Amino acid sequence: MGLRLKIGATITATAALAALVTGVQVPRLLEDRGRDQVMERLLFAERMYEAGDGRQRLGLRIDPPNLPDELRRMVLRGRRATYVQQNGDRRQIWAATVYDGHVLALTQHEDPLSGELQSGMFRAGAVGTAVATLIGLLLATRLGRRLRLSACRAEQITGGDLDARLPGNGRDEIATLTRAVNTMAEALAGRLRAEREVTANIAHELRTPVAGLVAAAGLLPDGRAESMVKERVARMRDLMEDVIEVARLDNGGEEAESRLVELGSLAARTVRAVETTADVRVDIVEDAFVETDSRRVERILTNLVSNALRHGAEPVVVEVEGGTVRVRDHGAGFPEHLLTHGPRRFHTSAVGKGLGLGLTIAAGQAEVLGAGLRFTATADGGACAVLDLTDSVRRPPADA
Repeated sequence: MGLRLKIGATITATAALAALVTGVQVPRLLEDRGRDQVMERLLFAERMYEAGDGRQRLGLRIDPPNLPDELRRMVLRGRRATYVQQNGDRRQIWAATVYDGHVLALTQHEDPLSGELQSGMFRAGAVGTAVATLIGLLLATRLGRRLRLSACRAEQITGGDLDARLPGNGRDEIATLTRAVNTMAEALAGRLRAEREVTANIAHELRTPVAGLVAAAGLLPDGRAESMVKERVARMRDLMEDVIEVARLDNGGEEAESRLVELGSLAARTVRAVETTADVRVDIVEDAFVETDSRRVERILTNLVSNALRHGAEPVVVEVEGGTVRVRDHGAGFPEHLLTHGPRRFHTSAVGKGLGLGLTIAAGQAEVLGAGLRFTATADGGACAVLDLTDSVRRPPADA
């Protein structure tokens, strides 16, 4: 049950209970008042009977034959008592006592308006309950809308939109909570921006020394040491370039330079460019022409294939079907956190095998292209990355 229904049900139950209690208690209060009035009349009539000539005044009756049996038993035990007797549609209130061996009693009819009053109170209670329910639902809907909007903005912040903020209008507890969340989001955004700026600045500062290392490594004499140095320097250069590219994607402003390309040929060319002797196969189920930035698509596919070779198992299959490209491997599959939250930089399940930048760059480049990039699991347990360029599919040129 949603919050709106819970609040509405609570208000409805409270209003109905209040109407029920009022409808039951007010007639009882009127009855008690009638009993008190009859008893006061009885006491006054009894004093007049004692002080007078024994005549019956104020409706006093001596040993009435129609005295209710229950009232008679109570009176004969030596105490004054009252009793309410139902006579058809009307109620009669008795008051009786014992004096000198005789039962003194008098009666009065209960206010005939009490029944009508009770019915009117129940009707008013029903109307009040309906109105309270409507007001409660409207109030709950308004509160629920604010909470849903706040939850939506919070999900945006969780998804990486550091500029999203929760609406903080009002002075109630929800507004206090949203202001606290906004303050936390601003602090988190500032910290993340500072960390990204530091990382990007370090990468830029390292570009010149690394370029010098690459040039110096090329001057080393051939041998095992030379190969190891070149491999490590190349790895450092690639890592530095990845960090710089991530920083550019984070800063925004990247624009795709679109042109019409044949997706199957682009995928085959990209796979050939990956320097590997591993088993990587390109299957073109249905080729298509897409209007996109071929350089960015090549970057995405290169990272997906490289990630499959590094963390998965051969064979790696690149399948082109229309505007969709699937990169599948036969390894253990993507980790659960990646399937749930998507790629995150400097976070990988393969200890010592990467920093999570490859898939982060692929996701960022896909966002620049306006394409979809999904990470799923295959039926046989492997990993499958799906690049969706369906919206970019165009008719082939006339001379194609």
